[in-house]
Amino acid sequence: MSTIDIPDEHDDIDGIDVIDIRSGDRSTPFEHRVEPVSKTTKAIKFLQNHPDVQISLAAVRRIVFGAVEPGLLEGARLERHRVETGWLSVLTYRAYTLMLSPAIENDRLLDKAHYAADPDASDDQRVLSMPTAHATDATLVYADAMDDLVAAIDRASMRVRGNNPQEVGRRIVERPLTAVPATFLNPGRHPDDDLSIVDGNSRWASCTAGIKVPSSSIRPTNAKDPDSLLPSHLMRLPLAERRDLVREIVKNAHRDINAATGTSKAARAKRDQAARLLNAMTVPVQVIVGYTDDDPDMGMRRFPVAVRSLLMRMNIGVKPFDASSQNGVTAEEIVTALFDAGELGDDAEAVRDVLLGRADVTDAMKSLGLNPAFRDLRFTFVVQQLTRKEPRLNAIMAAKLDKRRLQVSHRSGPIVELGLRSYSSLPKEKLAPVRTALDTGCLWQALTDHEWTVENIDNDQAVDDLLERADNGDIPARLLLGVIAMVTLVTSGYLLAPGGSAEQIVGGIKVMRAGVGTVIKTVLDTKEGRQVLADAVKRIRANLRPRWWADGHLVERDKWKGSDFNAHLRLAANHGFAPEGYQNDPTATELEDKALTAFQVSLTTAAANLDDLIALRKKNGTTTELSWTIVEPSFKQLTRMDKALTRISEDEPS
Repeated sequence: MSTIDIPDEHDDIDGIDVIDIRSGDRSTPFEHRVEPVSKTTKAIKFLQNHPDVQISLAAVRRIVFGAVEPGLLEGARLERHRVETGWLSVLTYRAYTLMLSPAIENDRLLDKAHYAADPDASDDQRVLSMPTAHATDATLVYADAMDDLVAAIDRASMRVRGNNPQEVGRRIVERPLTAVPATFLNPGRHPDDDLSIVDGNSRWASCTAGIKVPSSSIRPTNAKDPDSLLPSHLMRLPLAERRDLVREIVKNAHRDINAATGTSKAARAKRDQAARLLNAMTVPVQVIVGYTDDDPDMGMRRFPVAVRSLLMRMNIGVKPFDASSQNGVTAEEIVTALFDAGELGDDAEAVRDVLLGRADVTDAMKSLGLNPAFRDLRFTFVVQQLTRKEPRLNAIMAAKLDKRRLQVSHRSGPIVELGLRSYSSLPKEKLAPVRTALDTGCLWQALTDHEWTVENIDNDQAVDDLLERADNGDIPARLLLGVIAMVTLVTSGYLLAPGGSAEQIVGGIKVMRAGVGTVIKTVLDTKEGRQVLADAVKRIRANLRPRWWADGHLVERDKWKGSDFNAHLRLAANHGFAPEGYQNDPTATELEDKALTAFQVSLTTAAANLDDLIALRKKNGTTTELSWTIVEPSFKQLTRMDKALTRISEDEPS
C-alpha cells in the first residue's frame, strides 16, 4: 500500500532527488533505511550516564530510537543555552519526523482559545492547563485528560498546515526544531511520555501533510478518522511500534520509487512524491535534556518557565506572535515568576489559578472570598493584583516586560489578556472591539498610587454600599467601583474606542477621545458620574440597558445603542454632567485640571515611546549613538518643559 497521495497534476518536470542525509562516508549509493535496534544500545547507555542529561530512561530511549543515526549520539557534545532563570542543556541531532509530536499548546492562539475561567466557555478549543515541572527531570508534566490533549494537538496541527505551510520535500528541512520530553499523568490508552515540539510546528505539519494513514500499522479507532496522518495516530503507538511505522513508510516510499519506472507523467509523479516524502521524513532537532537553575534551591520548579522563555525568543522570525498572543505568554510568565518569588500572598496558589484562568477557578475564587459566577470580579481582581506597587513585584514585571522603569501603561497588555479570559466565549466580532477598547488604555495612575482590594460586590446592595463609600471620599472604594464599571461597560459594548461619529451623536460637541481608563477616571471624579457607573453595573448585570443622568436623576434612554452611551459618557468626561447631560461653560479650575491631565498623559506616552525605542535598539543590537543634531531638539524641549513646570510647581518635599 502506498503511503503518499499523488495529485492529478505535477509541475516538477526536472524530477526530485532523494537527498543523502548521511554525515559520514557518501561513496556508496544512498538508500534511506531505519537502523536496527541493536545500533541504539551504546548511545542509550552514554546519554543515560551523562551528567548533564537530566531525563528518564524512557525519554533517553525515545530520543535514541528517533535518531536517524543513533551511533552519532554516543559521545555527542551537549550545548548550553542561557535563559532568564538558568541554563538549558540541549542535544542536537537529526530525527525522524514521525518520532516527534507537535506542541501540546500553541501559544500563538492564546487570545483565541476558550478558558475555564469563562463560565460560558465550551469544551471545544478550550485551552489546556499549563504544564508543571517534574520533581527531578527536565520534563514537562501534563495533567489534562489525554483525549483533550490529543484533540488540541490535532487541531493545532491541522490549523498550521493551512495557515503557515512550509516548502518541504524538494529540499530537506534545515532549520532545527526544538523539542522537550513530556510526560502525561492521565495517559489512558496512550503511552505516558513523548517528545513534544516547542518550536517548529509548521515545519512538522508540512512534512506530514502528504502522508496517508497506513492501515497495516494504524487501525483508526472509528470510521471518521481522516486519511491524512495526524498526531493522534502517532501518539497512540508504543515507542517500538511507532519506530516500526517509520520503517514501513520509508520502505514503501523506496518501493514506489523502484516500481515507478519509465518516463510517463504518472511514473515521474509517483517517483517525485516518494522522494518528497523521504526528504520530509527527517528533521534536525534540538532536544532539551537538562536544566540548571541559577538558584539551586529551585531545582526544576522553573523549568517550564525556562522553556517558554526560550520559545518566546525563537518566535521573532518568519511569523512572530501577534501582540495579543505575546501579551498572553508574557502575562503567564509574570504570574508564574511572582508565584515562584512568593509575591502572591498567603493564598498564593488560589491567586495564581485565578489570574491564569486556565483551570476551573470556582474553588480558587471562593477561597479568595469572590463569587465565581461574576466574570467582572475576576477581571477586576486581575487589575488589582497586577497594579500593586510592591517593589519586588514591580521589578519582576519590569524584567518580564523588558522595561527599564515600569509605567502604568506597560501593565495594560498582560492585564487585558488575562482579564479577557473570563470572556473568551464571546463571538469574535464582539470580542475584537472589546480588546481594541481596552488596548487603548484601561488603567489610570491612581490604581498604582493607592492600595485597594477587590471585595465580593455580587449584588445590588453591595454596589449601593460601595457607591456610598466612594461618595464619602473612600479612595479604594472609588477605584474598585471604577474598575468594575469599566469592565462591565466595555465588555457589554457601552464603552468602546471612540468612533468617528461620536461628535455627531452628541451634536458636534468635542468628546474625550482618550483611553477607556482615562474616561472612567474622569467620570469617577464627579458625583453624577459615580451614580451612572454604579447604576450601569447593576443594570448590565441584569441584562438591562444602562441609564443616563438627566434632570437631576437617572433616566432610561430606550433608543440608545452602545455607541450612543459611549459618546455621551465621553462627552460627560470632557464637559461634566448637567440636567441635560451637558454643561456649556466649564469653570476655569476644571479647564486647568483637564489641561494638567492631558499634559501628564502625554508624558506617560512619551516615556513609554522612549522605552520602546531603547528596547528596539537592544533587540536589533544597535550600539551606535544617535547624532546630536537628531536629538538636540528633544533635549531642548525637555529642558524648556522642566523649567516651565518648575515655575508652577511646589518644591519637592525633603
